[in-house]
Amino acid sequence: MKILITCPPMLKMIDQFSSYLKKKKINFYAPNIKQKMSENNLIKIISNFDGWIIGDDSATQAIIRKGSSGKLKAIVKWGVGIDNIDIDACKDYKIRFTNTPNMFGSEVADVALGYLIALSRETFKIDREIRLGKWPKPQGISLKNKKVALIGYGDIGKKTASRLISCEMKVTIYDPYIKYLEKKPNIIHEIWPKKIHEADFIVITSSLNSSNYHMINKKILDKCKDGVRIVNVSRGQIIDERSLIMALKSRKV
Repeated sequence: MKILITCPPMLKMIDQFSSYLKKKKINFYAPNIKQKMSENNLIKIISNFDGWIIGDDSATQAIIRKGSSGKLKAIVKWGVGIDNIDIDACKDYKIRFTNTPNMFGSEVADVALGYLIALSRETFKIDREIRLGKWPKPQGISLKNKKVALIGYGDIGKKTASRLISCEMKVTIYDPYIKYLEKKPNIIHEIWPKKIHEADFIVITSSLNSSNYHMINKKILDKCKDGVRIVNVSRGQIIDERSLIMALKSRKV
């Protein structure tokens, strides 16, 4: 068996995986890439591999079709998000596919909380100014009793919510797939975008799909408080970038 590995986190640790792969008699190709391979380069080589461990590469129909004409039998996504993979093409060409759900949730939740604290206490500004020889003392805001609109309540969302609640924040969950939400202090479930005007923070942890593309847009931002702080540890396309730039310039965000 021969597999292609193109996810940068695994490539950085390839020495840790190589002994296991060799033990299982699995040959692998780990190209030296920074982020992802181009479609043209993938099409040139994909048919030579039985499996593909993918990162942020675009697994397009053309790549999958080419792979199916050769040895390719399976694709595994390193991580949770699958918006870069043509799932329908995998089904059409009988390529088995899976991701790695419930992995890295705690780590991403840590990042979300770190960004939120940086925005509230302006720690990034302190760091930047001190490097310039200044001694800033921004006022910032307290997290206690602030309201968070948390978009997405999967593994990452749940772990982010627990961190926000530990900071004594009040969390409103937006996720149409929630069937049951256990009653907990300081956390409620609402239908989007009800109560968005109350949010001091918007934190996005959901996967990207056709229903939430550009869900943060001018119409929504106009409803938000002035000075609302946004943390996105999901995909960029959930936010309409042009509307966000305008809101940043006007200090709405």
